[in-house]
Amino acid sequence: MDASKPIFVTEPSLPPIEEYIGYLEGIWERNWLTNAGPLHVQLEQELRDYHQLSDPVHCVANGALGLQIALKALDIRGEIVTTPFSYVATVSCPLWEGCTLRFADIERDCLTIDPAAVEDAVTKDTEAILATHVFGNPCDVEALQAIAGRHGLALIYDAAHAFGVRYQNKSILEYGDVSMVSMHATKLFHTVEGGFVVARDGEVSERIEWMRRFGHKGAVDFHGVATNAKMSEFHAAMGLCNLQRIETILERRHAIIAIYRQRLAEVADIIPAFSLRDGCDWNAAYFPVLFRDESHLLAALQKLSERNIHARRYFYPLLNHEQLAPAHGPLAVAEDIAVRIACLPLSEKLVPAQAEQIMEIIVL
Repeated sequence: MDASKPIFVTEPSLPPIEEYIGYLEGIWERNWLTNAGPLHVQLEQELRDYHQLSDPVHCVANGALGLQIALKALDIRGEIVTTPFSYVATVSCPLWEGCTLRFADIERDCLTIDPAAVEDAVTKDTEAILATHVFGNPCDVEALQAIAGRHGLALIYDAAHAFGVRYQNKSILEYGDVSMVSMHATKLFHTVEGGFVVARDGEVSERIEWMRRFGHKGAVDFHGVATNAKMSEFHAAMGLCNLQRIETILERRHAIIAIYRQRLAEVADIIPAFSLRDGCDWNAAYFPVLFRDESHLLAALQKLSERNIHARRYFYPLLNHEQLAPAHGPLAVAEDIAVRIACLPLSEKLVPAQAEQIMEIIVL
């Protein structure tokens, strides 16, 4: 191994360049670069087939735009109950749209939003629940759906990490009102930049469709005010290349995780950060671990950094700080987890010897 070459927490998977060039040649021949080109349409259909979805897939330029459009399509304007333990987009998108937030604590085992805490956080002004499938681990979708039903709330899933995840023998995207999946370069499946949105209700799905393309209703008419969130043919081409390789990507990631798990079983003060929810077919999106305390975590990260290996404190800090939106109640579990958790390097490019080296460094 080349010790001078850094190992990052994640690295983009790139297809053989000749495969991508093959798609580029078609783009040049057609001279059709965006606006629902044939590669865009093909990718949406292949993503729908891969996830075995009964509802359409709407590809967008990035996941954040997907979340914003979901809120618009559901007409959410007021209060949302959400998690403090997620990427910043989970809160910045609704705040950008003028919504207000109430945070609910997370489950200690699964790290997903705690339904009991959600129930406690709901007020007369609450309009929606925005929950994150954390590291690809599904939320308690049945409990959240029951809460949404009792209170007449929309249920939106930030499924940024949940590409390909199945729960109870069907796609996790079949749950809730709307789900958004990220296809950013850091994800296990990517289109360089991008995302896609799935809505369970046909009318909501139709609104998402026209809201991502300026609201066009034909060439000279409009449904209403909308935005531009279209995906280009170049990004769709990368997605089509990577979708052909997805099983290899998953296999290599699971192999690295098996090494991590084997070595962690030999120590007591570093453990896998979460338990998979029963009935979940997981996608190996990330591999976070919990350290004994924050000082132990910082020492391990320092030792890795000295060897040019870069793990990441993820998710840290929590999202309930004054620059975003303050908490309204206790978040004891999230606060404890956030200071002790870090994601170990995980990518298609990581080899077993590197995984062994990483474990040797942090368990000493």
